[in-house]
This record gives sequence, structure tokens and C-alpha cells, in this order.
Amino acid sequence: MKTLTALFLAALAASAQSFEKDVLPVFKTKCQACHGAGVKTKDLSLASLEGVLHGSESGAVVVGGKRDESPLFRLVRDGKMPPDAKMRLSPAELEAIGGWIDRLGAAPVSQHDVLPVLLLHCSSCHGAQRREGGLDLRTKASILEGGKSGPAFVPGKPGESLVVKRVRAGDMPPKAGLLNAGVKPMGAAEIDKVANWIAQGAPEAPSAPDLAGTAADPMVSAKDRQFWAFQPPQPPTIPKVQHAGLVKNPIDAFILHRLEQKGASLSPAADRLTLIRRAAFDLTGLPPEPAQVKAFAADKRPDAYERLIEDLLASPTYGEKWGRHWLDVAGYADSEGGKLSADLPRANAWRYRDYVIRAFNADKRYDRFLIEQIAGDELADYEHAPAMTQEMADNLVATGFLRMAGDSTSEREVNFIEDRLDVIADEIEVLTSGVMGFTMKCARCHNHKYDPIPQRDYYRMTALLKGAYDEHDWVTPVTRDAYGKYFPGRFLPYIEPGLTAFQALARERERETQDKEIQAEVKEMQAELDRKLEPVKKQILETRLAPIPKALHDDLRALLLAPKDGRDEGQKLLAKRFEKTLKIDLDDAKEADAAFRREANAIEKRIKLAQARRMPEPKVRALWDRGQPSPTYILRRGSPSSFGPPVEPGVPSVLSDVKAPFEIRPPWPGANKTGRRLALARWLTQPGNPLTYRVMVNRIWKHHFGTGIVRSLGNFGKAGAPPTHPELLDWLTLEFVRQGYSMKAMHRLMMTSNTYRQASQATPALEKLDPANQFLGRMPLRRMEAEELNDALLQVAGRLDPTQFGPPDPVLARRDGLVTPVETEKGWRRGIYVNQRRTDLPTLSENFDLPAMNPNCLERSESIVAPQALHLLNNSMVHELAASFAERVRREAGVDPGRQVEQAYWLAMSRAPNPEEQAASLAALAQFEQVSKADGLKKFCHTLMNSASFIYID
Repeated sequence: MKTLTALFLAALAASAQSFEKDVLPVFKTKCQACHGAGVKTKDLSLASLEGVLHGSESGAVVVGGKRDESPLFRLVRDGKMPPDAKMRLSPAELEAIGGWIDRLGAAPVSQHDVLPVLLLHCSSCHGAQRREGGLDLRTKASILEGGKSGPAFVPGKPGESLVVKRVRAGDMPPKAGLLNAGVKPMGAAEIDKVANWIAQGAPEAPSAPDLAGTAADPMVSAKDRQFWAFQPPQPPTIPKVQHAGLVKNPIDAFILHRLEQKGASLSPAADRLTLIRRAAFDLTGLPPEPAQVKAFAADKRPDAYERLIEDLLASPTYGEKWGRHWLDVAGYADSEGGKLSADLPRANAWRYRDYVIRAFNADKRYDRFLIEQIAGDELADYEHAPAMTQEMADNLVATGFLRMAGDSTSEREVNFIEDRLDVIADEIEVLTSGVMGFTMKCARCHNHKYDPIPQRDYYRMTALLKGAYDEHDWVTPVTRDAYGKYFPGRFLPYIEPGLTAFQALARERERETQDKEIQAEVKEMQAELDRKLEPVKKQILETRLAPIPKALHDDLRALLLAPKDGRDEGQKLLAKRFEKTLKIDLDDAKEADAAFRREANAIEKRIKLAQARRMPEPKVRALWDRGQPSPTYILRRGSPSSFGPPVEPGVPSVLSDVKAPFEIRPPWPGANKTGRRLALARWLTQPGNPLTYRVMVNRIWKHHFGTGIVRSLGNFGKAGAPPTHPELLDWLTLEFVRQGYSMKAMHRLMMTSNTYRQASQATPALEKLDPANQFLGRMPLRRMEAEELNDALLQVAGRLDPTQFGPPDPVLARRDGLVTPVETEKGWRRGIYVNQRRTDLPTLSENFDLPAMNPNCLERSESIVAPQALHLLNNSMVHELAASFAERVRREAGVDPGRQVEQAYWLAMSRAPNPEEQAASLAALAQFEQVSKADGLKKFCHTLMNSASFIYID
């Protein structure tokens, strides 16, 4: 068997000019400074024949026999290359290259040119899961084996080969099933490529040796690996400082050392009331209750603060606060999003949300936390286990981490290969930016411009996910009718741990019975709403008919009652002119009739609450390895139809240990899984990984101190921000590993430092020395995040329902865009439990920068815009909460205005008002009472809810 290069060399032997004699000298003189053996800009080397034939990251640079179609020749002919005008090629040099290309024969076709074409157009019906006619077109061997009609091709005879005949006749892929199967017809060039391959005898071309990650890797050098973030963290020396008495733990030594170099020091400690509010919000996302604050203020024990931190870490609300941070990283949403406006709901995404909250509360080791999310399905043989254990169930739910990005492929119109590749790209972005602090998305289309990440490495990473995310063997979010026969659904059955098969069956029957009862209840409420709507619609209709000639009224009424497919020609003409004006929906009725609006809102709320009582389907939105991944090819410029060479699964070369090659093994003997993601997860979580633990401790630091030691949380590369305290980052990373990957240990360490306990006041001296506070000479003031504000409003009003876990709470969305969570009998649950459909985010949270996950959020923005103030001032739910706040104050403080003001401050600010605030508050309360005696205290409480002291955390 001849290799491609050997075939080219045979063709070159018949040429009058030799490449080495006439062409290579030109490249050496004019081109090899940028495209040589060492420097290979755009992955192109012109230092050898093999390099020229290999091409660049965009594909082939020469087309044999066609100089004007060869990108290399066009660039030098048009003067675009070399970029230095003094180095432009002479006419003789151009002719030397052009003549050589003209005499070069057409490139031979190998299986690596043809099999990707068959995968692209045929594998939906002739691949891993479906084999119509018994035919598998994924390999040369399976094509030769053929199906029920015999071999799919005859080597050397394309005219007699079934695959060519059926495709050229337009029979395959079948036109009627293209949309359902998510494929497109072959183009003429692709058909010719298949025919030429067969005509040449179906030659094979062995893949080039995989040098990625080795010392001989031509694309990533030892020098590339020397960048600080690509090196394992090293134990630093804890610096000595002048003011050693300010050092509570090594964090203070590192921070104080830099400050003293600037002629500064740590700020004085914040008072106890400030500290408890700061710590409570940082760890639980909720304001402390007045009794808790007063008890801490009165606690004289020397370790009172440390005890407070332990109590907050032990609170079940801790997981809700810190789980939300991780859900941002994962891109959590309760709907699919994607490229169409349908935004289908994700009925079972909440199981992953609950897993995350429980993991944080249990202080699950971070290494185990990652392994479960990346490869939970490969940790145990759940398919053949005698019973489902809690650990197995958690492992499967955890894999929802890589199922959270937007995905519209349940819609046929956007379920082609390019759409699937977009989903995979988003999940690669979630994994690499969120876990590794690594920007790989650029390498989808070309070699990275700043970091040593060749395009090859991007596709090696996609190959690691391919056992579960295979664009040629796709699994959709949902299945529908005939569409489902091509694509299975993205769910595994959820088997509740501890239940016998009989109990599980009984539970499912109970769910089905309850579901029918709720459906009947909802149908009855909907009928009630329709009955109340009808007279309002008639009234509105008469109003809208009034300006129209009366002679048309009866015909128009008949038009509105007639089904669209049963209208006569006259009605169709009337519809074009008047239907839009006369069409009346529920929102029209609400706007026209205030009484009806109140009734309709109440019924809609009852419907939403009834639907929320439905028992969830026993399904898990999981990621699982299917054991038969298709081969992976580099896609030139990211195009699904422009194939480069094949690649093997692997991790980024710049992070590879050349002495310990990355290895993939089946997760257990006889497993029907590849073990690829498990190998990736274990590589990511090994103690010496340069990025994984640096990225996590940097993120924890950011959430406590406002800014990461590396400001660019998702980019530790050369284009990212350098660390402000590199030795501290390495020390924290190694300490994280030493303390068993405990996130609570990191909170404890950071929050008990004197650095964290500083006051936030900015002195003129500090402002001059460090205006951005990057050296942390004071604690930064921060605004509540969206969920914190929502939850704090509920808590001070006494309307917070502490119920945890389960399906998300519903929202009501108005036509004008206002989205409000629905209150239950117990009040409102925390924001993390509210339905987060991408197109219907709760308005309060969205105004305060709750991110729309696209695909995830590594750092929330903090905007200051008018809708924030307007929402807090005018929203009816906020007004209702202000009234409840006032009722709580009146209940707890009695009728004395002074005590009311004081209790309101304790509830809202976690402190008593100072004398100036007390006097101003009493004057305001008296004025409010004069204007509106019934609502005076409510107006005062509403004012506190709008104050900076409430919204900001000192």
C-alpha cells in the first residue's frame, strides 16, 4: 500500500522540474521565516515537500494541475504574501512555483477524504444505531461487507458501486427524510470524491503518528510550556512582614507584604455588626436575623467569630448560595434555548441543581465533585447493578453538568451537523473556561492566536466527549413522533435509590393517577377562565366593531366563529382586512377590564400552582457514553464539510506531561463505554494539574474579595490578566489540595484572615496608592447579587418559604414582559428554586444582572441602570413585600414609632439606626402617616428596601 506522499513523489518523478531544485529554494529565501520547519504560522511549513502537501490549518494550499485554484499560488501572485513588499516573488520565481503546480498530478483520495463525507450524509440511517438495509457506512470494511443488497462498492469500479449509483440517482439520502434525519444531500464534488476513491481501488492512508503531548510535538514546544499557568504550582516561601501582629494566617502575610512594599498596610478591622452581615451574605446569601446579630455582638469568647463562620458553613442555606455560583459556571437553565424562539422547557434539569446544592452542603471533595460531573456514568456499572444506590443515582444526575448549554436540536430545522457542533462547542467552552480557565473556543476554526493551542488540540478534546456527544450519532433533548426514530431522547430513567421494582412501579402508577387528576383540575380552571373571558371579549368586540360599517358587523361576527380552513372567499377577504383588529386575546381583556384582570390573574395563579404539584417524571437529563464513537477529524475553519486529518482523543498538549502520557482505558472489564471522559476527569483532578485547582481557589477568592487574584476568571492564558499575588495563588492551591479539596476549608481560611475582616472605607491615602484596590488594603463594598436581593426582600418581609429542592416554582409572564414568581401558601421560595427559562427570567433578578446563560457565566456584570430603581419603587410584588415588612415590624415592635424604626433597621440593615438616621426616620415616618395613615409604616419600610444601606454589603 502506497502512502499519499509516495503517490505524489511518483507523480513528481515524471516532472521536468524538481521540487527540490526549483521550488524549495524560493520558499527558503522568501517564505520560511514564517513557514519553516520551526515557525509554522497557520500550521503551514514550506520547508519540505511533505509540509507543502500537508497544507495549512485552512486546508490544502496546492491543487495539482491547477495553479490558479491553489491558495498558495494566488497569495504570492497577488502580492499578499510575503507580507514584506521587499520580499515579493519575481516573475521567474512565480513561474517556477506555478509550473511545478501545473505538472503536479491531482491528489490521490484516501479513506480519510471519503469516510467523513459518508459520516456527514449517511450515518443517520447507516451508522452506529440505525442500519437501514443492514448497511453500515462508517468504515471501509463495513462498506465492503455491505447490507441486504450486497457490497456498497466495487473497488476500481465506481459505475458498478451501489453507493455511487444510489447517490447520483438522488435516491440517497432519501429526500423525504432529510429534515427528520438532519442531513443534507451530497454535493457534486463530494460524489466525485467518493467515485474517485473507488476508482483508485479505495486506497488507505495511515494516520500520521500522534505526536501531540510528546517531546517531539512539532506544534507545542518546551518553551511554550514554561508559561506560569501551564506549570504546576510550586510551594512559595511565606514572606516576612514588618507588622507581624496583623497576620492571622499566611494569607495576611502575602497581602501585607505587597502593601508594605507600597508603603501601606491593612485597614482596621470592621465592627462586629458589619462582619456578621458580610459573612452571612457571603456564605448563605441571606441577611442574619436580629437575634443572631445581637447574640454575636454580645459573645465575648475570643473565638466568637470563628464559631460564627462554622455555624454559617453548617447552615443548609450555604449550599443554596454557593451552589448558585457553580450553576453559573455550568450554565444552568430550566429551558433549552438555542436558535429558535420555542425555548422548550427542561423538565428535569432541577435534579442537577439539587445535586449541586447537596454537594456543597456536604462539602464534597472538589476532585470527586468534578469527576462525577464529567464522567459519573463511567464510575460504576449502573446498567448491571442489582440495585440502584444513592451514589450511582448521584453520579448520573451529576453528568447534567455537560448538558446545560443551550440546545435547540430537538427542532428539526436546527438539527443539522453544524447545529450539533455548536452544542458541542458550547459544552467545550463550559468545561475549558469554567474548570480549566482555558480559552479553547478560538481553536475550533484556527490555531489559537495567543496561547499554544493548535486547532488539532480542540478536536482532540471534542473526541474525548464523543462517546456521549457524537455529531454523527446524535441524542436530542426530546423526541417527537417520527423524528424520534432517528434520534433517541437525552434522558435516563431515574430509579429512586432503595426502591424495589414493585415499589417503583407503584410510585409510577401513583404519579400517573395524580397527573390525570391535576390535568382534570387544570382543565376545569381553564374552562372557568374561558367562561369569565367570553363576556369581556364580546364587550371589547362591540367597541372595536363600532367604527366599522354596520352592514359588515354580522359577517365579521360569523368570520370570527368560522374555522380558518372552512372560510369562504368572502370571509377570506374580510379576514385580510379586519381579523387582526378584531382578534382579542386574554391580555387584551386584562387591559380593558380591571376586575376581570384580578379574577384572571387569580385563576392563572391557581393553574400554575396546580401544575407545580405534579410529581416529576422519573427521568434524568444525563450524559452517558454509548461506546461506539465515530472518528474525529479536524474541521478546517470549523466547517463541518471541510475535513482535515484525523485526530485521536487527548488533552491540550501544552498541559501534557511528556513523561507520563495521557492514557484512556475502559472503566471496567467488558465495559461498553470508552472511558474517555473518565480519563479526562482523572487527568483534570490529579494533584499536579497546573490549572484545575488554581482556577477554583481563584473563583472562591473572587466571591469573597470582589476580584480574583487572576482577574480573568476563565482565562489564565497569555491574553488573560496576570495574577496580582502569584505566590499567594500557588500557596492557596497547594493548601486546597493538602486540606483534601475541601471548599469549606477554603472559606474558613479566607474568612478568618485579617484581610477579610478589614473595614471597607477608602481613605485618601489608599485611593492614591491603590485606586483599584488590587492589593486589598481594604475590603471592597459590594452590591447584592440578583438572588440575594430577591431573597433578602422576602426574608425581611417574613414571606420566605425555606422549602428546599424539587421542581422549579412557576412564574407568571405578562405580555409587556414582566415576569413574576408565583407565591405558594407558604410564601415564595429562594430565587435559586424559581423557574429560569431563558426567555422568561424573573424581571427583578434580570434587572439586577441575573445572567442569560450563553453558554454559561463566569463572572456576573454589575450594572447601574434606571429599571433597577424603578422596579424597586413601583413593582406590585415589592409593594406587597413592603406591606408584609411593615406588618412584621408592627408585630415585633408594637405601635411605638421609635421602636418600629429601630426594629426595621435591625431587620433590614442588621444594626440599629444611628442618632441621625433615627431622627430622620422618625420625621419621615410621621410625614408618611400624615399623608396616608394606613400605609405610613409600609412607605417607610419600602423606603428602607430602596436604600443603598440595604442593597449594598459593607
